[in-house]
Amino acid sequence: MEVLSSRILLRPADLGRSRRFYRDVLGLAVYREFGPPEDPGMVFFLGSGMLEVSGRTDGSAGRSVMIWLQVRDVRAERDRLAAAGVGILREPATESWGLTEMWIEDPDGVRIVLVEVPADHPLRRDTRSLPAGRPAVSPSPRSSSSRAAGQA
Repeated sequence: MEVLSSRILLRPADLGRSRRFYRDVLGLAVYREFGPPEDPGMVFFLGSGMLEVSGRTDGSAGRSVMIWLQVRDVRAERDRLAAAGVGILREPATESWGLTEMWIEDPDGVRIVLVEVPADHPLRRDTRSLPAGRPAVSPSPRSSSSRAAGQA
C-alpha cells in the first residue's frame, strides 16, 4: 500500500465547540474549511499530518481515538492550556522511554498526548550510516571560508 496522505477524522458531538477548541485553545493552524459557511468542517495542520473536525456523532468519541502531538516545550504548553481552562489529565512527566509527556482531552473526551523530545533522546540523533571517511556534518560554507582564511 502506498499512502499519499493521511489525517485523523473526528466527528464531534458539538462541531462548533470542537472547532473552537482545536483552533482557538490548542492554536492549530487551519489548512482549509469546507461545507456550509455557517457551520463548516475544518482541516487543521498537525505537523506533517492533518486533523479533520467535521460532521457530528450521536455518541461519545470514545477512548479508541487518541492524538499524539509533538511540541517544543511541554511545560510551557501545560501552563498555556491550564490558563485557557483545559483540564490536565496527567501532568508532564519524563517516561521510561525518555520522552516527556502530558495528557489532556478535547471537549468530547478524545485523549491528546503532548510530547516533548529531549535534546539527548535518540529520536533527535541522525542514525543513518555514512560512507567511510565522510564527516557526519558538513561544515557550512561560511565556516569553511573562515577556516581557510585562518579565522577559526
